[in-house]
Amino acid sequence: MVGYKNYTNIHIFDHPLIQHKISLMRDKATGTNEFRKLVDEVATLEGYEALADLPTEEVQVETPIESCYTTMIAGRKLAIVPILRAGLGMVSGLLTLVPTAKVGHIGMYRDEETHEPHEYYCKLPNPISERLIIVTDPMLATGGSAVDAINQIKAHGGVNIKFMCIIAAPEGLERLAEAHPDVQIYVGHLDRELNAAAYICPGLGDAGDRIFGTK
Repeated sequence: MVGYKNYTNIHIFDHPLIQHKISLMRDKATGTNEFRKLVDEVATLEGYEALADLPTEEVQVETPIESCYTTMIAGRKLAIVPILRAGLGMVSGLLTLVPTAKVGHIGMYRDEETHEPHEYYCKLPNPISERLIIVTDPMLATGGSAVDAINQIKAHGGVNIKFMCIIAAPEGLERLAEAHPDVQIYVGHLDRELNAAAYICPGLGDAGDRIFGTK
């Protein structure tokens, strides 16, 4: 048994809305348009919870009745960094919550022989060191892409990092939690295992292909 439960930086959601939408995503009959909308909706629901610890401050505003002090997000220095290309599908759901967030990109592709990731692009908001960074990728399979993407962000000065996915395999979840114990990991659903081809089972297929309608 993979020991993911031993890590304090893992958060696995059990919200009925998230589970319902993931079930719809699993169905192979779900078309591209609906699948894309579901990814967007799940990202918003996960983001609502993942951003619960955003720093706040008291500000003074004038209501139609009187002046008062009220709570607002402090700083607003948020960066969303999708792992290309599937991670792009989660960006708009998070921007719904925080429209002022900056968006970076990290490009990874998986070697079909070794299943290991290779980076081909990295562009981050500057200065990345001052921002809360949300890394997105719908599928956390072997964990290689997520680990390497966060390595790159840290190499560029990123410090305060969270990772969000929709489906995770126990193997990838443990690998990421062990490699980056300082990163909070948010998971829509923990699936059973990886198969011999390093695909998550039961999973939902290739998230990138289903988001963008490619094969």
